[in-house]
Amino acid sequence: MPGTLGIIGWIIIGGLAGWIASKVMKTDAEQGVLLNIIVGIVGAFIGGFLLSLLGVDTDGAGLIFTFLTAIAGACLLIFGVKALTGGRSRV
Repeated sequence: MPGTLGIIGWIIIGGLAGWIASKVMKTDAEQGVLLNIIVGIVGAFIGGFLLSLLGVDTDGAGLIFTFLTAIAGACLLIFGVKALTGGRSRV
């Protein structure tokens, strides 16, 4: 996520990305606002890391690209946690 967003931007984008990812992955009833924020922010880091491994330059990519990266990373995070716990997780 770009450094120009600041902490409030990270929280807002993370919360929205985590919420959308939880809807997509059908875990919304299990997650609260705080967990959505955490999943979204961690998802943004996961998505950014994976894109950098693929050679995609994410620096200065823009707010929409950052948001979509956070959603994709959050979905991967939820999928991974569900796979490791057999679907019994709170994420």
